[in-house]
Amino acid sequence: MKRKIALLLVTVLGSAGIAAAADAAATWAANCASCHAKDGSGNTMMGKKLGVKDYTKDQSFSDAEATNAIKNGKDKMKGFGSKLSDADIKALVAYVRSLKK
Repeated sequence: MKRKIALLLVTVLGSAGIAAAADAAATWAANCASCHAKDGSGNTMMGKKLGVKDYTKDQSFSDAEATNAIKNGKDKMKGFGSKLSDADIKALVAYVRSLKK
């Protein structure tokens, strides 16, 4: 019985991680991709105009710095702290990290 419960917990937690990744991708597409591009390269008209970083190559920032930028904004980027939960922002930071090639 304990083995079945443990297996169930692993399945549920694993599914939650997959769902969070899917949610982060959707959040990225809805809020970030217009400037940072779907792949994180910044290769969009607005991204080029604003000189955004290419996250597929340059990730010389800490998770705390990324969290702060998403939450409060940075330079010309508006903050999303009133729109996204802390969990959404944390998932988005992890998503940005996954863009590095």
